[in-house]
Amino acid sequence: MTMTPKELAQMIDHTLLKPDATEDQIIQLCQEAITHGFWSVCVNPFWIPRVRLELGGTPVHICTVIGFPLGATSTRAKVAEAEQAILDGAHEVDMVLNVGALKSQHAKAVLEDIQAVVQAAKGNALVKVILETGLLTDTEKIKACELSVEAGADFVKTSTGFGPGGATVSDIALMRQTVGPHMGVKASGGVRDFQTALAMMNAGATRIGTSSGIAILSGTQPASETY
Repeated sequence: MTMTPKELAQMIDHTLLKPDATEDQIIQLCQEAITHGFWSVCVNPFWIPRVRLELGGTPVHICTVIGFPLGATSTRAKVAEAEQAILDGAHEVDMVLNVGALKSQHAKAVLEDIQAVVQAAKGNALVKVILETGLLTDTEKIKACELSVEAGADFVKTSTGFGPGGATVSDIALMRQTVGPHMGVKASGGVRDFQTALAMMNAGATRIGTSSGIAILSGTQPASETY
């Protein structure tokens, strides 16, 4: 796969989700996204109004996270959080799947959880389902993808960045194989350089979630990733 820096930037959600992120860092994130042409910035819901001010009149989208980072909040809480995030200006919501429910084989509960957020966002925001692949067996990853498709989500996503492990080429390939050619697949967690990003895209990823977007574009590698 060959890709220009501009094309690559449009596949990156420029991300800052660490709990101690400051307003100045959020503003810097937005300015970097504008400068480098990233698809979106991805921040915790509290920061959406500030991000909306910074990005007004630019093509950069606003992405946020729902039920983050554990996914174990109630469906009602996830729906309320998604509705408020969209009202505040989010264009995309990355919701964490209820991992414990999935591992307990409560498929109906997992499905209804995703469906409720999809319905809350319908017509106003894309929904990505974070699987937290580091906690799942391959069989569970497949089931999570199948439930996400059935629920009408727009993307499946590997990781929060706060769980064990991050995106792997094998997981991206498995997710792509399961969801088919039309659903989005987002690689997130540990994607810090161009070669890794390219490997994820070759395996089927259509979006990269990373705090290392500038390094990816420049071909340099930072010492560590911050979420």
